[in-house]
Amino acid sequence: MNRSAEGAIATKFPFAYERAAYRRYNPDLAALSDADLDAHYQIFGEREGRRSNELGSRTDFAALVPDAEDALEIGPFSNPLLRGKNAKFFDVLPREELIERAKLHGLPPQNIPAIHFVSRDGDLAAVTETFDYVLTSHSLEHQPDLVTHFKTVASLLRTGGHYLLLVPDKRYCFDHFIAESTVADVLEAFEQRRRTHTLKSVIEHRVLTTHNDCLRHWAGDHGPYLDACAARTGAALAEYAATKGSYLDVHAWYFTPQSVRPILDTLRVLGLIDFNVERLYPTRRDANEFWLILQKMT
Repeated sequence: MNRSAEGAIATKFPFAYERAAYRRYNPDLAALSDADLDAHYQIFGEREGRRSNELGSRTDFAALVPDAEDALEIGPFSNPLLRGKNAKFFDVLPREELIERAKLHGLPPQNIPAIHFVSRDGDLAAVTETFDYVLTSHSLEHQPDLVTHFKTVASLLRTGGHYLLLVPDKRYCFDHFIAESTVADVLEAFEQRRRTHTLKSVIEHRVLTTHNDCLRHWAGDHGPYLDACAARTGAALAEYAATKGSYLDVHAWYFTPQSVRPILDTLRVLGLIDFNVERLYPTRRDANEFWLILQKMT
């Protein structure tokens, strides 16, 4: 029976830590015994962002979705990750309008896929099919209500289906100085049935963010801490007021690989979400995201 260094039966997804891969991709550790190598990963390797499995890039992560399976990507814009023949796409604008937006931002419009489902307010109720896989990149942090988001995605998945997420690690992006989100924050948003972002989120996003260079963050250069100066805060207040309760696109959630799992586990135990954390791949050195695979349980 094929088992990894973690002692679990191997599945179609690589484990976060696989001993042979860790030894191969970190030649400075090649002489360590198996036990010392395992200990090195636990004590140093994950924190140092060392490669520890066969996934070399975000493209490799997305390729875990089999080409032959029915799959949905949420919010591909001009950089879709799914390539399979059965892949479909959801976005807030139809392809023609996404092309115009891409041109405005200097992005390659030729990469924009056919958009099968459209909702201008991001409501996934516009998706009328079910899938074996759903994938999204840097979208989770924009959801006003995480619990409702997970419930909606679960409704789009068949039993045993998987939700693959690429999530920014707040330590290595412009959210560095903003406090990590807690389960209390998540439950409050669900209790309030939030459909738009709070004033707090708008001020954090517009006032308290820093630079977005992940290489600098990994090197320990997070830029100066940005105090809430009156000019930036006033502009954020005015922007929030001008929306008159409509959706304003900002980050609402700030996670690390270490902080997100206990939140998801708590929501599952409370019966609020129908997902189990199947894989959690920590942030790699000089990157700004971690990868997460959730499985729908029923």
